[in-house]
Amino acid sequence: MIKPYGTENLIPLYVADESRRHALEEEAQGLPSVLITSSAAGSAVMLGAGYFTPLRGFMSVAEALGVAERMELPGLGFWPVPIVNVVDGGQITPEIVSGSRIALRDPNVKGHPVLAVQDVTGVEWLTEGQITTIVEQVFRTTDLDHPGVAAFRAAADVAVSGPIQVLNYSYFSEDSPDTFRTAPEIRAMIEERGWRKVVAFQTRNPMHRAHEELCRMAQKEVGADGILIHMLLGKLQPGDFPADVRDAAIRKMVELYFPAGTVLITGYGFDMMYAGPREALLHAIFRQNAGATHFIIGRDHAGCGDYYGSFDAHTIFDEIPPDALQIQIFRGDHTVWCFRCEKVVMMRDCSHNREDYLLLSGTKAREMLYKGDPLPPEFARPEVAEILFAYYQTLNSR
Repeated sequence: MIKPYGTENLIPLYVADESRRHALEEEAQGLPSVLITSSAAGSAVMLGAGYFTPLRGFMSVAEALGVAERMELPGLGFWPVPIVNVVDGGQITPEIVSGSRIALRDPNVKGHPVLAVQDVTGVEWLTEGQITTIVEQVFRTTDLDHPGVAAFRAAADVAVSGPIQVLNYSYFSEDSPDTFRTAPEIRAMIEERGWRKVVAFQTRNPMHRAHEELCRMAQKEVGADGILIHMLLGKLQPGDFPADVRDAAIRKMVELYFPAGTVLITGYGFDMMYAGPREALLHAIFRQNAGATHFIIGRDHAGCGDYYGSFDAHTIFDEIPPDALQIQIFRGDHTVWCFRCEKVVMMRDCSHNREDYLLLSGTKAREMLYKGDPLPPEFARPEVAEILFAYYQTLNSR
């Protein structure tokens, strides 16, 4: 099986030993605590679940700047995105200093229970220049209309660095018990099936027919034994489909339109950053950690609005050291229904013209559903469209 990134074995930071975990939970009640951001909580879950192997915790300001500016982390080499615990400076009490031990409280669960315990190695106030550098390099914009920029700047005050021990998986394991899986769990599922080549597909949306066919194209081209559909379960933008609706739609599609036993449907606990090319690199790392040998990068992967070029998330893989990643990238073109071919095609492989294609954006599809208009069968499988339509009916009845 493909090795984890940067190490021989996965390094999940979840405290699996029950007695140790209970002892830490008791200790945490007496520790100074901070309420972390949703982004940092998602990072803690990813660290706990082994997806961010080989990281041991949150980065210092110097480390975050090195990653932002050069995509380099001392002692490791390539790393694409700063993984930081940035908190409101008003929460920093005199007890929270380098060498202290603190409890990290979960902003996404009622009562804000302790999510992790951190051994603090640094408490650093971020300057405006440092914040701007990180934002510009990671998101390629400082526009506050960009959701990732807005979220980072809203939190950017004090960076608390140091290794963590994770006590739970926030709301993900309870809200999505059939879907949320850790990196070790996915590796075990792949090994159990005897798959040698696995192509992973990232999604934050229900899968329409172009996504479905893109998975098939990639599987055929790379000769994969199976497909890992790995859906984001964390926070998205207002108006996006909630995780349970996406999950139901994807499961129905796989049940009816893929051969049995060829697809693993799983999810991970993280908020979208909308960092486009940089986030695509991070996505590749944690799919390698989950055991995938190949990863589909489509058009405008992890993007939003017009902040990135359609294929910037492809070309950034040409800018990193050639031996940085073991996972291989399948570069997907714009995938559409062609009325003349009477099937889903990638535009680069089709000689027909733009007027021969069904070009329906996700935004337009949501507008149709909201108005009660049926989605074209060339865009979405009828059974999938029915699930999405039922969800919009519940919105209209409120």
